[in-house]
Amino acid sequence: MEDQREALRKIITTLAVKNEEIQSFIYSLKQMLLNVEANSAKVQEDLEAEFQSLFSLLEELKEGMLMKIKQDRASRAYELQNQLAACTRALESSEELLETANQTLQATDREDFPQAAKQIKDGVTMAPAFRLSLKAKVSDNMSHLMVDFAQERRMLQALTFLPVPSAPVIDLAESLVADNCVTLVWRMPDEDNKIDHYVLEYRRTNFEGPPRLKEDQPWMVIEGIQQTEYTLTGLKFDMKYMNFRVKACNKAVSGEFSEPVTLETPAFMFRLDASTSHQNLRVDDLSVEWDAMGGKVQDIKAREKDGKGRTASPVNSPARGTPSPKRMPSGRGGRDRFTAESYTVLGDTLIDGGEHYWEVRYEPDSKAFGLGVAYRSLGRFEQLGKTAASWCLYVNNWLQASCPSTTPAPNSCCTPSRPSSHSHCCRLSR
Repeated sequence: MEDQREALRKIITTLAVKNEEIQSFIYSLKQMLLNVEANSAKVQEDLEAEFQSLFSLLEELKEGMLMKIKQDRASRAYELQNQLAACTRALESSEELLETANQTLQATDREDFPQAAKQIKDGVTMAPAFRLSLKAKVSDNMSHLMVDFAQERRMLQALTFLPVPSAPVIDLAESLVADNCVTLVWRMPDEDNKIDHYVLEYRRTNFEGPPRLKEDQPWMVIEGIQQTEYTLTGLKFDMKYMNFRVKACNKAVSGEFSEPVTLETPAFMFRLDASTSHQNLRVDDLSVEWDAMGGKVQDIKAREKDGKGRTASPVNSPARGTPSPKRMPSGRGGRDRFTAESYTVLGDTLIDGGEHYWEVRYEPDSKAFGLGVAYRSLGRFEQLGKTAASWCLYVNNWLQASCPSTTPAPNSCCTPSRPSSHSHCCRLSR
């Protein structure tokens, strides 16, 4: 009996859950019905507005073209009427001369004949009929105002609802990663003159393969791109790769994203190894600063530890950090790796070849610092960039702001000639 009750309780629970799911789905369907009504009314209103805009435009074009015909007709009629009036006056004058000439010819008075003939001749010479052009000033042909809207009619007949844009294709061959910038180039698989803009999304990743669905870094969005390429500037290449995808949008809807691509961002990433630091430097994974009390603090800690009340050797001083598992043995462990005036700390990753770059930010009130690469043989008393064992950029702001000056060394910081023999390092001056 108890088993049947338990089974019945499970059935009741299952039915209750299912009923709740159905009720939720019913609510969703009702909401969708409301949305259908509202959205259809909205798109119908937009459609009517677009057609009304077309009607208004066509009516405006019609009025303009009719006005052009009326103006041309009025201009031609004016010219022809003026020419007609001039011809009518010339004809009347010519007919008067003709009648006078006939009368003179038939006259019997021979004494007045020479004078009358001369007057008729002078009148003919000055007659408008002989100074009048018998060619029409304008043509009656109006064919230059004919229209042919066959192409436009076909375009109007092809009017339809906006299609969903296709997914763009990213052109990796034309894309470029350089100088803390990424230029991404893409194209549409088919010509689409309805595209209004593009949306680009990108994110950082340390995963080399195809972009994964889930990443720790969110997608960053850039909207309103008008061209089929975009350059991201001022990037911080703090991860090995970047994922990119892009989609096209028209005025109504956006299409699917392109196939995401992964581009390598070749930044040289490392951390500072506090175990190699001079005792007067305070070292974090990615930062270092001068600490005037560093050595004394270590001595006090050492005395407290052994209880002997004397200064402990730097060899026994506690390290300010944990050595990175990536760091190769330097040959000298502990906080006595650099001492005296060699205020230096090493990075935790060896450079064994290739070309690398990294970025450094420093506080405006920093007095001096150097950054460079060194052989593992760099001595504990050697200052960075002062001997052939290292090379660095050095900034000195003790007196005034100055540009970085370089100390030459046999090997470039980017292309060391002896594999696995260089380590990047940093030096601060008091």
